[in-house]
Amino acid sequence: MTTQARHIRLELAREPGHPQGDADTGYDIVAFLDDTGRLNLETCRAEVARCRVRRFVDGQTAAVGQLRHTTGDRWLLDFPDDAQDATGFHLGDETFVTGEYVSMIDHDGTAHTYVVKRVEEI
Repeated sequence: MTTQARHIRLELAREPGHPQGDADTGYDIVAFLDDTGRLNLETCRAEVARCRVRRFVDGQTAAVGQLRHTTGDRWLLDFPDDAQDATGFHLGDETFVTGEYVSMIDHDGTAHTYVVKRVEEI
C-alpha cells in the first residue's frame, strides 16, 4: 500500500444560509492518504510537521495550522487561536475523493458539511 501526500480542498456544502454552498469558505489540507483515499494515521503522525491546514473565509486565509490525530478516531484541525479549531467527524473513516462529503465540528460545537472539491498529489 502506497502512502502519498495530497492537497485536499474542502468547500462549504449546501446548508441553511448557504443554499448553493460557498466555494469561498472551507479548508485546504495537506495530509498523507493511502491507496483508498483514507488518512494514513502512521504516516500523518510520523510527518506531523507536513500535515498542514488552512482555513479560508470569503476567499481569504483566516488561519493556518496543523492536522493532528488526538485520541481514538479524533482528528483536530489545530490552529494557533484555539477559537478557530475544528474537529473532523469520523475523519479517519472518510474517503477523500472528489464529490464526497466530510463533516467538521467547529470549536463551538456547530457542525458543517464540506464537499471534497479536489484531491491532488503533492
